[in-house]
Amino acid sequence: MYRLWLTFAQTATLCLAVLFVVATLKPEWLPAKSGGTIAPNQAEPSTFGGTRTASYSDAVRKAVPAVVSIFTSKEVKRPRNPFMNDPLFRHFFGERFEDEAQRAFGLGSGVIINSKGYILTNQHVVEAADEIEVALSDGKKLAAKVVGSDPETDLAVLHVEAQNLPAITLGQAENPRVGDVVLAIGNPLGVGQTVTMGIISALHRTGLRINTFENFIQTDAAINQGNSGGALIDASGNLVGINTAILSQSGGSIGIGFAIPVSTAKQVMEQLIASGAVTRGWVGVELQEITPDLAESFKLGTTAGVLVAGVQRGSPADRAGIKPGDIVTMVDGKQAKDPDSMRTLIVALTPGKEARLRLRRDGREFDLAITAGKRPRPPKE
Repeated sequence: MYRLWLTFAQTATLCLAVLFVVATLKPEWLPAKSGGTIAPNQAEPSTFGGTRTASYSDAVRKAVPAVVSIFTSKEVKRPRNPFMNDPLFRHFFGERFEDEAQRAFGLGSGVIINSKGYILTNQHVVEAADEIEVALSDGKKLAAKVVGSDPETDLAVLHVEAQNLPAITLGQAENPRVGDVVLAIGNPLGVGQTVTMGIISALHRTGLRINTFENFIQTDAAINQGNSGGALIDASGNLVGINTAILSQSGGSIGIGFAIPVSTAKQVMEQLIASGAVTRGWVGVELQEITPDLAESFKLGTTAGVLVAGVQRGSPADRAGIKPGDIVTMVDGKQAKDPDSMRTLIVALTPGKEARLRLRRDGREFDLAITAGKRPRPPKE
C-alpha cells in the first residue's frame, strides 16, 4: 500500500493527477493520507569518447557519501482465517483463531548531517517503524533510532552509533533560483544509490495538502518511490532540499517533484536534536485570504494583508485585543501577504516573548503587542 494518494482536478488538462509521498514499499501498517550559489559554469568539463562534455561528477563525489538508504520494518497482526473480519463469524466462533504475526517493510533515503551519526529524513519514512536500518554508501549497515520527528513538516532525525561519518554541506537558503541545476540522490525503487539531474522548476510551492507547513522547491529531477528523505543538491554538491513527494498519474516520475528547502530542514533538525520535538509560536486566530470580491464587499480598497476570520477564546490573540474582521498586514516587521505566509511568520515566533502585529481596523492602521503562546501538537490521525 503506498502512502498519501491524493487526487485533484488539474484545471489545464481536466484530468486526474495523483500527489503522493515517495517512500517505496510503504509499510502497510501506516495510515493512508492524504546551497551555495548555483551557476551554469560550475559544471566541470570532462572527456568522454574524445569529446569535452559538462560534468557534475565533482558535486556528486562530494555529496554521495552523505546519502544513505533507510530500511524499516514493523510487526503486524493479520487474521489467520479471513472470515475473522466478519462480525457474524466472530460471534459464533469467538477468538479461537489467533492472529498471525508478520513483518511489513518500508524503504526510503536519508542525509547524514554531521559526523556524529545524525541523519535527516522524512517523517513518513520512519513513521511507526519498530526496526530501522541504515545502509551507508560504502555498503556498511547500522541500526538507527529516531531522535525526534515533526509531522507538520514531514521531517525526522535518526541517530546511528558511529563517528567520523561523511556529512553533507548545507547550502545557503537564500541562494536557490528558478532555473538552477539540481541533482537528486537517493535509492529509487530499491535499485541502489542513484543520481538524477534537473533544474529548480519553481520555489515556494504551497497548497499541495502534503504537510501543515509547505514551502516546497519544485524540480524536474527524476524522483521516484524510495527517494523520500534523500538529498537535492546544487551543482557544487551542497544540500538544497530534502526530496519528499511527486505529482504523478502513474506512480512514477513525470518531472514534477517536491523537496523541503534546506532552510526549513535546518530549523527543524536543530530543534529535534536539541529536544526531540519542535516548538512553534501560536496566537489562536483563524485566517482568511482577502480576495478581490471580499475586498469590494468590505470596502477595503486593497487585497493586501490577511483577514482575521475568528479568534479563539482565551488565546493570546484574544488577550491582546484582536477581533474578527481585523486585517493583519505585518508580523514583527515582516509582511503578511496571505494566510500561508502569516502562519509561517506566527510559528516562527518564540513562545512567551512579545511580538508586534500591524493591524487595519475601521480604516485606521495601528500596531498591537501580543505575547505568543506555544502551538499545540497536532492530534494523531
